[in-house]
Amino acid sequence: MSGKLIIFSAPSGAGKSTLVHHLLKENLQLEFSVSATSRKPRGTEQHGVDYYYLSPAEFRERIANNEFIEYEEVYPDLLYGTLRSEIDRISAKGNNIIFDVDVVGGLNIKKQFGERALAVFIAPPDIDELLNRLKSRGTDTPEMIAKRVDKAEFEMTFASRFDVIIVNDNLEKAKREAETTIREFIKS
Repeated sequence: MSGKLIIFSAPSGAGKSTLVHHLLKENLQLEFSVSATSRKPRGTEQHGVDYYYLSPAEFRERIANNEFIEYEEVYPDLLYGTLRSEIDRISAKGNNIIFDVDVVGGLNIKKQFGERALAVFIAPPDIDELLNRLKSRGTDTPEMIAKRVDKAEFEMTFASRFDVIIVNDNLEKAKREAETTIREFIKS
């Protein structure tokens, strides 16, 4: 059945984006919901592909116009959210929608869509491994890594509120578990 919503949430560095990219390559009739953000593009990121890049003012204007199904101000003037137009765009094609969103956003989407949505929490094996992964990325300053780890510890407290928890201690095992979980949900 198409038109289902699959939500992947995790602390930064847990591997949710890697798992989402893997699932998009499988034959699951999934389409990625492109989130909006007020941050600047990194590296080769493209508007409309990786994110919809909006200024903080544009983002707030869209909030005022009720254009988001969920959003969060992660840090001052750093906003992320899911546009209603993304749900409409993908649903009109008859595809299942896969989200790569933060923990609070994931729970908000699940709350709105109930049984039509599956909320999957990707957990790191532990905080030390998460710290190692963030350091090895080489994309953040030590200060930003410290902020991400602090936020991760907080986000881990929400794991039990998700439908499924996948511990990403072995990437191949996590990929198989995610794929099996999504296939079963789509068939139901």
